[in-house]
Amino acid sequence: MPPTSVLVVDDSALMRRALKGILTAAGDFEVHTARNGVDALDQLGRLRPDVVTLDINMPEMDGLTCLAKIMEEHPVPVVMVSSLTEHNALVTLEALELGAVDYVPKPGGTVSLNIDEVSVELVSKVRSAASARLRSAGRVGARVRAQTARAAAAPGRDIGAVGSVDLVLIGSSTGGPGLLSELLSELPATFGAPLVVAQHIPASFTAPLARRLDETCALRVHEVDRIMNLERGNIYIGRGNADVVVARRTSALIVKSVPAAAEYRWHPSVDRLVASARRYIDPRRMVCALLTGMGDDGATEMAAVREGGGRTIAEAEETAVVWGMPGELARRGGATVVLPSYEIAAKLTDWVR
Repeated sequence: MPPTSVLVVDDSALMRRALKGILTAAGDFEVHTARNGVDALDQLGRLRPDVVTLDINMPEMDGLTCLAKIMEEHPVPVVMVSSLTEHNALVTLEALELGAVDYVPKPGGTVSLNIDEVSVELVSKVRSAASARLRSAGRVGARVRAQTARAAAAPGRDIGAVGSVDLVLIGSSTGGPGLLSELLSELPATFGAPLVVAQHIPASFTAPLARRLDETCALRVHEVDRIMNLERGNIYIGRGNADVVVARRTSALIVKSVPAAAEYRWHPSVDRLVASARRYIDPRRMVCALLTGMGDDGATEMAAVREGGGRTIAEAEETAVVWGMPGELARRGGATVVLPSYEIAAKLTDWVR
């Protein structure tokens, strides 16, 4: 098998050297470098790399502008490499919505002297990106549908009537932030149950993600940074680098952030979220959806929900950036339905009245 061709784009010669060294040492990459966005675009047509790693803060052409041009002129899987500042978190989320498949944090800032700390993550995500499916197509249509749904919804984010579903749980990883922005914005203000999301993501990303989603959704969106009552008309985003769990306080269901448990590989853990909900809610009154992502997080517990009479959705391979998590749920027979991403919001709305 030929090596995976990677174009590393960064304005820092030190970072270019470090990133190239990490990937070269892995043994299955052919690595090229570009000093900024302009240089990258000049090389793309000639090199035709399998993956691009892209810095955000660069002179002449910043990473976001470069990404937009890549998606338009030379579509290729892109992994963003950025420091985890508040500003860069927002920009990285925008990049994921534009079509980047994943991101790797620089642990020490823009020019990171300790980039080796994320070497395993970098190699893993670049390998995964090489086989990822681009999701840039269809975004405009999804947003138009979302705007139409919001326009038809009652003003003031009216809350729907009590229905047969007590809670909706969604799990996602690679490719998830972009999909969540589309899917959640299509849910109507009358959606009849609270919704909790476990998205594998750094802690510095979850507050910006929640704010960004709150601006585009008919439902209220919150980062779970304290104990919160689960209420209809609300979406709860589990805080990164921790786990999010459901519990009961007196007669009310609550959601809270807890320290990441070592027995779970990814965080916020989808399996741990669903397991916690099953302790307090009859599976027949639960709906779960497992979206794009590497690995199998969520498959075990969501399959148990279906076995207990609950309803589950696995995102279809045709639209998933990485069909790891939803594919595992489908292979285990744990999915009530397997749907492309653009049909999931409608199915949730149909089930949750």
